[in-house]
Amino acid sequence: MMLFDDPVFASRFLTLLTLSFHIIYATIGVGVPLFIMIAQWIGIKKNDDHYILMARRWARGFVVTVAVGVVTGTIIGLQLSLLWPRFMELAGQIIALPLFMEVFAFFFEAIFLGIYLYTWDRFEDQRKHLLLLIPVAIGALMSAFFITIVNSFMNAPQGFDLINGELVNANPIMAMFNAAMPTKVAHVAVTAYMTVAFLLAAIAAFQLIRGSNHAYHKKALNLTMKVGLIFAIAAAVIGDFSGKYLAEYQPEKLAAAEWHFETEEGAPLVLYGYLDDDNEIKAAIRIPFALSVLAFGDPFAEVIGLEEFLPEESPPLIIHYYFDTMITIGMFMIFLSLLYWIGKTRNWAFIQSTWYRWLIVLGAPLSFLAIQAGWWMAEVGRQPWILRGIMTVEEAATTSDYVGLMSIFFLLLYIILGVGTVVVLRKIFKNNPVENELASTQGGDSK
Repeated sequence: MMLFDDPVFASRFLTLLTLSFHIIYATIGVGVPLFIMIAQWIGIKKNDDHYILMARRWARGFVVTVAVGVVTGTIIGLQLSLLWPRFMELAGQIIALPLFMEVFAFFFEAIFLGIYLYTWDRFEDQRKHLLLLIPVAIGALMSAFFITIVNSFMNAPQGFDLINGELVNANPIMAMFNAAMPTKVAHVAVTAYMTVAFLLAAIAAFQLIRGSNHAYHKKALNLTMKVGLIFAIAAAVIGDFSGKYLAEYQPEKLAAAEWHFETEEGAPLVLYGYLDDDNEIKAAIRIPFALSVLAFGDPFAEVIGLEEFLPEESPPLIIHYYFDTMITIGMFMIFLSLLYWIGKTRNWAFIQSTWYRWLIVLGAPLSFLAIQAGWWMAEVGRQPWILRGIMTVEEAATTSDYVGLMSIFFLLLYIILGVGTVVVLRKIFKNNPVENELASTQGGDSK
């Protein structure tokens, strides 16, 4: 507990705890509306009640996660001011606009979500009901857009002048559309869609493992695995662009993530391994020229090493493990979903086997772990800066001695919220199984 006596460490820990918990609900909040819309559109197009029911059940569960996401999102806004007062004092006039717009986007989403949920049986033409989902999906995406812009600004600050330590001539629009924004926003959106796809696929696969042979679960699995493949590939492509952004604008983060200590041409990509006491890389896999390709698209390009940066301004080397975790899981999910798509096309029997379906179930927590690893790499990789090149984390943190105590209370709150979410969702769906809902509406089809 001695570490929690340090306000800087305690503030970092509490921020990490809150962001790591919130990102679960934020990811679901961004991704689920798109899948509700896809399912309902397919149901209307094919006149298939199974897909209509998918949309209805997913929307029902989505409301629960949105409620918890609101709580954790509000806490983040509060903690920005409480834990990082000097940062907010300096940059508040810049990030106030995207923070306000994020709240506006949420209310925009929430209003149409409420209308959508309470008008299921009010439209004779279901296509009109489907239109209500468009602002819900847009609002969810715009919430992610505006909050990610704040993080982008912290990595690539612009749109102001710094005079005598004060931020003046603020231009929030220019600050919002900074160099980090395109790749960060795109990566956040695509990985949210990918993760939600594999979460919904895992639920369907688990029901099939438990013995249900209902067409609803088979169709849900088929839909989500195929859409998940598309977004998994898109995430890999955008990840490549992110590597090129880092090479140009944050080369120290790329070098730390790849344990690239010396500047060289034709740099290899280092995967896995560990560092000994002399910072020598052991038991790693080296892919020749791959880092140069990732950084500049040229196998012989020169990649800057950590030797070019002051030790006190270099990110922690632990981010290498976060990078490896994110990349490994991403490649595994591409392989798993591609195997499903090919197997479905060629009628391979093993994609209906229990062991393969257990891999799909495993894909859900792995995908969320990849999301977490990506954010840990982004945030820890910016160290020691909270506002890159301008203000360090230590300079921005509160001096309060009570942050450690706050961390305990917030940890208990997150445990209650997490357990409560699981209990409520389980109760909702256990009391309303697919078979009963279909039977009550049309007599059902459990083949």
